[in-house]
Amino acid sequence: MIFPIVSSFFTAIAAPCYFHLISFLQPAFFIFLKRYYIKINKEVRIMHDKGKITAYQMALMIYPTIYATAVLMVPEITGQYVGRDSWAAPILGSLNGFFTAYVLYKLHKMYPNESLIQYSKHIIGPFLSKILGLFYLFFFLYMCGFILKEYSFFIGISLLPKTPMIAIIGSVVIMASLAITGGVEILGRASQLFVPIFILPIPIFTIMLLKDLDPKNVLPILEHGLLPLLQGSAAPQAWFSEVFLISMFLPFLKDPEKGLKWSFISLFAVLLSLVSLNLLTTFLFGEMTASYTFPVFKAVRIISLSDFFEHLEAGIITIWILGAYIKITVFYYALVLGTAQWLNLSDFKPIVLPFGLLISLFAIWEFANLQEQFEFSKFIFPFYVPFMLTVLPTILLIIAKIRTRNTMKKEPPRISNY
Repeated sequence: MIFPIVSSFFTAIAAPCYFHLISFLQPAFFIFLKRYYIKINKEVRIMHDKGKITAYQMALMIYPTIYATAVLMVPEITGQYVGRDSWAAPILGSLNGFFTAYVLYKLHKMYPNESLIQYSKHIIGPFLSKILGLFYLFFFLYMCGFILKEYSFFIGISLLPKTPMIAIIGSVVIMASLAITGGVEILGRASQLFVPIFILPIPIFTIMLLKDLDPKNVLPILEHGLLPLLQGSAAPQAWFSEVFLISMFLPFLKDPEKGLKWSFISLFAVLLSLVSLNLLTTFLFGEMTASYTFPVFKAVRIISLSDFFEHLEAGIITIWILGAYIKITVFYYALVLGTAQWLNLSDFKPIVLPFGLLISLFAIWEFANLQEQFEFSKFIFPFYVPFMLTVLPTILLIIAKIRTRNTMKKEPPRISNY
């Protein structure tokens, strides 16, 4: 009796007052942080994280960064446009991911050892780069809240319906903060540990559902032509553009020459996973796939083998949490690292916890309910995210190429001694 009263009081009165206080004190805190606690270096470029990872570890981080939340919403969104052809939508959507990875790798080759937040000043100047960097930092902040909100909705609906949302969000933010404080090497090792566990159950659950699959549900192929397929591919291409996060990890690679190859491998693995799961849900539900909020979760719930293997949804949720945790941590890390680079701070660790409070605030206030977030994912997400993660880096690459070409033309020709 006491716990519900305390929980209701915190949710209705204490939490809003607390978050208002945090948002009010946040600017003053950063001014104090910048002046008195963190050393500023304006002349020498600082590597804010001295850790190193391999291109393979980076690929393991990118896989759940794209796939963990795409697996929840993409089947439903694509199903509403293309019906039984939803399996083909990720194939078209992946083209944007491969293009984005190529663009960012080319930028990295031109400006090695720097992230996009840092090398943009060489391309568009210090003033415009500060504005662009601020846009990206707000984008990372918004995406952290977006992912946390989706995480809390899914866990609250499927596993912990009576748990306050602040408890679900706060627990994962604390765990992510601990990992980020350890640096990029901790993220790489955590991905090596968790991602194989995250991937392995996919073929196992597919085998368990074989007796319920009906391949005829996928026919006829392209019944309504190519236009619905193009519309349905808008959502997957937005998720694939999240490969942009390699721009924050390429400077830390031990083997940077393998960065593009492993980025492509990671994208191809995501493509295979999404196509496989879209086929799985289509074989099971046909055109009814679009009517389910989480089709993959619904598919796992119907698994029944000899009245012994049943109700495996708790297992799939536990496994999905591992992937969602990696995705939250990667975006959270990009936010704090990018902020340290934007402010030219010598260390990002002191701002990890303050930003943890801030992204918790965004997660609570971004969407009122799951339907509102779904509508955003369907109509706004496919344009907003690719613009930030694909269009803007492409413009930067074009400007950088033009500036490099003009610089080469202005250089005087070398006179040979022979």
